[in-house]
Amino acid sequence: MKKILLTVVLGVAVVAGAQNAAQPAQSQPAAPPTGSVNPPTGSVNPPTGSVNPPTGQTAQSAPASTPAAAPVIKDPAEYNAYVAAYQSKDPAAQISGLEAFLSQYPNSVMKNQALEILMSAYQQTNNTKKTMETATKLVAADACQVRALTLLAYFDRVLAQGGDPNAKQLLADGKKSGQQGLDCLPKWNKPDNVTVEDFKKTKDQMTGIFNAAIGISALQDGADAAAKKDTAAKDADYAAAVTALRITVDLNPADFSVVYPLALAYLGQTTPDYQNGIWFAARAAAVAPAAAQAQIEKYAKGQYRNFHAGEDGWPGFLAAAKAGGAQIPVKPAPTPAEQAHAMVQATAPDKMDFAQWEFVLTNGSQEDQDTVWSAIKGKAVQMVGTVISTEPTQFMVAGSSDDIEAKKADITLKFEDKVPVKMIPKDGFDNFQFQGEPAAYTPNPFMMTMEKGTLLRAKPAATAPTHKAPVHKKPAAQ
Repeated sequence: MKKILLTVVLGVAVVAGAQNAAQPAQSQPAAPPTGSVNPPTGSVNPPTGSVNPPTGQTAQSAPASTPAAAPVIKDPAEYNAYVAAYQSKDPAAQISGLEAFLSQYPNSVMKNQALEILMSAYQQTNNTKKTMETATKLVAADACQVRALTLLAYFDRVLAQGGDPNAKQLLADGKKSGQQGLDCLPKWNKPDNVTVEDFKKTKDQMTGIFNAAIGISALQDGADAAAKKDTAAKDADYAAAVTALRITVDLNPADFSVVYPLALAYLGQTTPDYQNGIWFAARAAAVAPAAAQAQIEKYAKGQYRNFHAGEDGWPGFLAAAKAGGAQIPVKPAPTPAEQAHAMVQATAPDKMDFAQWEFVLTNGSQEDQDTVWSAIKGKAVQMVGTVISTEPTQFMVAGSSDDIEAKKADITLKFEDKVPVKMIPKDGFDNFQFQGEPAAYTPNPFMMTMEKGTLLRAKPAATAPTHKAPVHKKPAAQ
């Protein structure tokens, strides 16, 4: 599975918050402007395209920490160039001025601040490529520049999920930035001009963005491992994806771009976590773009049906998921014994087909087995099956559809006299009509012995029940 998810076209908006840059000091007696500098804010819209899955998470810029002491620019020309660039109200002019400043003064004490303002300016002008290039330079200069790490982790994931041809490398880069960001967040101190509440919200949002990058990368690694049939690696990668994506989803429960991948990570493991997987698949259907909702809902419903062995209860379960309330459990499928008991309650033994007899006599409680066996033992029954092998005095026959398909005998048909050679059918004959009386059975592996075997050439008589091989499968054992 090279593509992580279904393809949907959707754009992504990234809202940049206010960023305070430190005012540089100057050793000359010039009078610099007063007040802090707030670079323009705006939305960054990454290129739209084939999105796997659609993205919708918002990455918000983080306020920078104010240094204890402002850096000192000793060269008046350098100082004036910096101030003129960052004070520009036109993003294009600001970009031009800052690029010129960084080119002319690559070792300036204001290099990091200039790069941060430049990154915001590129972000405002929707220039994703230059935003990422500038963020990369900023991280190279300051390994724990959390705002730059946030943008790198976010855009790498968005572009990879959007079908970028370099998706594999983008996911790896996003994972690296995400892990680096998580490692740096505990060291990040609250700026003086930000409230405790806003600072917590920003850190939570960054935590979600970092974990999303890690989780989507792990999910793709798991898909690649599955394609290579590396079960151990697949399960380890999907488990890592679950850990990271669950953190993000808990912070962003309406973000389809992480909710659906989380469902896939739960369900993709060798032993699927159906309870969580089905719930988040249903949640994904609720928050998916309109064009994708029906397809996601169909997938979620199929997983529900497989686990629950039926569709009863699905409408209420889906409604709860759409409401966004507390998670509710999915009732597992009935056990084989419970299924067998339901068969006995619903259908009289002489009305059951052979596959139902086999299922009850293999999986049912002793009481249910006795109910069926006492009703059919010694009673003449007429059947249609497939011949597996023959001897003059007994034939091995497949009577249920599953065993017919597997070419496996489940009936030993015994004759009181040798069957004439000319009347013995060839192995594999699939319209073999016969009559016999159930005499004994073994439950596992199942084999029913029928005595007083009789070959039926014409349509079976109406005096005895006819048991054709059923077209349906036996109920699935759990």
